[in-house]
Amino acid sequence: MRRTPLAGRMTADTPPGTVVFLIGMRINRLRKLRQWLPVATAMPRMLRELVAQPDLGLLSARTYVSGRTVLTVQYWRSAEDLDRYARARDHAHLPAWRDFNLRTRDNGDVGIFHETYVLDRQETVYVNMPQDFGLGGATGLVPLAGRGQRAAHRLDPAVPDVPAVPPY
Repeated sequence: MRRTPLAGRMTADTPPGTVVFLIGMRINRLRKLRQWLPVATAMPRMLRELVAQPDLGLLSARTYVSGRTVLTVQYWRSAEDLDRYARARDHAHLPAWRDFNLRTRDNGDVGIFHETYVLDRQETVYVNMPQDFGLGGATGLVPLAGRGQRAAHRLDPAVPDVPAVPPY
């Protein structure tokens, strides 16, 4: 993908049903390396598998680290694709999930979390950003002007398209 920023204002071209999936872990006890290291290595293994097999439904993913917390933002084609991958016996997720439940689920050494959002309405804006960033990078970009100048209008076309700041 192109890392050079695109000039101008763009918005994501996101089909209804696209999924934003936040998944991560928090290391609660740093000295318990044997407990949290398998959890920390499972996500990169799953992401490599998903990138190698785009038909599984992952559109894009990016990982962020903040202190003891690791967060991966994933964009999926559909909730059905995400669920199918989570339950598939022949892919990396189910064994990692089972291992976590056996190893650490009740001891508090490491925490995991996920949040799933199925989109039917969303508002995005990218100004002078690379084309592979965020939801727009996962689903494609279109010029913002075609969808309206005001965020509230893009979410609800009944809201007047009168921006607070003159558009450019």
